Formats: sequence, structure tokens, C-alpha cells
Amino acid sequence: MYTKISGPAYTRREFMGGVPYPKITTFVQGNQKKDFDIELMLVAEESCQIRHTALEAARISINRKLMEALGTDGYYLQIRPYPHQVIREHKMATGAGADRISSGMRAAFGKPVGTAARVHAKDIIMVARSNQDGALRVREALKKASIKLPTPCKIVITKGKELAGKIGL
Repeated sequence: MYTKISGPAYTRREFMGGVPYPKITTFVQGNQKKDFDIELMLVAEESCQIRHTALEAARISINRKLMEALGTDGYYLQIRPYPHQVIREHKMATGAGADRISSGMRAAFGKPVGTAARVHAKDIIMVARSNQDGALRVREALKKASIKLPTPCKIVITKGKELAGKIGL
């Protein structure tokens, strides 16, 4: 319902009353200090809006897979987009007697119900780094995380292409 980008950005929170906080709060996980051999990126193929709940679901999915396989020090994960866009919804009453309660489309501006991140084609959504032994697991985890996002994604190797070729990435 909210995946298409339409209209100007709606981000000025000082004029809105009560915007809910985004569910995603952690954007960087894993070992930030270590220099890893291979870097993989999840890149959006189409422009869309990604809701904060979808970003959090993808983060939980990839983090769980990588924690089980590589431990806390065996990978690095960064989520790039931040959900600035405020999503509004005009709630309509349905059911018996709704015609007496509802006022139809009169003053249908809507109340803030959540946030979303605007992502355009070829934007980077996630960056994951690992050593040569965990690269296949990172690719599988990125593929699982891309299923939870509303846009088709591709996985691009940006660092360590010669190592990735050796292990069959």
C-alpha cells in the first residue's frame, strides 16, 4: 500500500503531532574494527518506500543467521537507509452502522501511523562484510533478508572479487 513513491517528502516532524518512533533502532552490528576480506552489498533494483517494520524484520533475519554461523566478531553489518518519511492513514469505520459514524472522505488528511525510508533504484540498502570462510553464509543471509523487503534486490560484491571467485560466490 505504501511502497510506491508518490508526492513530496513528508518529514517535518515539528508540525506533526505524535509520530511513532521507528521500530528499527540499530543500524550497525557485528565487528566494526576488523578489516574483512569480502564485502557484499544489497542493492535495490526499483524505487520504493521501505517501512520501518520491514527494515527491522530484514535486520533481525540477517543478524540471526550471521550470529549463528559466524559469531559476534565474524561479520559486520550496516543498514544504510533511515526511515524519515512519515506515513499517514485515514482510518475508515466499516461494518454495521458505519455510515452514521464515518464522515467519508471529508478532511481525509490522515494520522501518522509509521515511518518509511525512500529508496531509489541502485541505492544500497545493506552492507555486509566477512572473511573468506563466512562469505557464502553472508550471501545466503542477504538473500533471506531481501525477501522481506518490498523491492527486488541484487547482491553485489564490492571487495574481494578474486577471493569470491575462488569460493564460488
